[in-house]
Amino acid sequence: MSRILIAEDEPRIANFLEKGFKANGFTTTVVSDGNQAILMACSGEFDLLVLDIGLPGKDGWVVLSELRGQGQQIPVIILTAHDSIEDKVSGLEGGADDYVTKPFRFEELLARVRLRLRDYQPKSEDKMLLRLGDIVLDLRTRQMKVGNRAIELSAKEFILAETFMRHPGQVLSRQQLLSHAWGYDYDPSTNVVDVYVGYLRKKLGGDRIETVRGMGYRLRL
Repeated sequence: MSRILIAEDEPRIANFLEKGFKANGFTTTVVSDGNQAILMACSGEFDLLVLDIGLPGKDGWVVLSELRGQGQQIPVIILTAHDSIEDKVSGLEGGADDYVTKPFRFEELLARVRLRLRDYQPKSEDKMLLRLGDIVLDLRTRQMKVGNRAIELSAKEFILAETFMRHPGQVLSRQQLLSHAWGYDYDPSTNVVDVYVGYLRKKLGGDRIETVRGMGYRLRL
């Protein structure tokens, strides 16, 4: 069952899309701003993104640019009221796989979604690799490479590395990292996150993980 991420801030349209896709056997998640769209599209949990341009936070152009800049290959279908030739060319040249203008017929959008999903069939082994620049994390062997250098990770270091790799460029709070690697019931006052981020930072290289004062940590793009 294919998973579709819908980035649309107009509730009526988002609800219409969600009902239509679900009726045709897809699972869906709706986000209403650009920051959420980037975060979710980078999670590896979705097979296709339907992207509105007029999103709050970061608009659809920025979302598309950041996704492709991070090497994210998720198929993107732009769904927008921007119908000029210049906008269409800009979207397709910017990395969108298709461009549909509003108002639209759902049957046509559905056909385009199915086509893009059929075209995009990454090899199963590719799904087990997370890549960011020269960093590669193998989810099967639980090993990391930076360039040609192999890095051995402890269990907690691996979970932290995977979390950072799935959210590149995003600031992750200590609480978020703590809940991912140690569970929600872990003592929030502990400094274990800082300790293990320090271990991981040494293995990756000191400039790869940035401390964002008062907020948390970020893996640099």
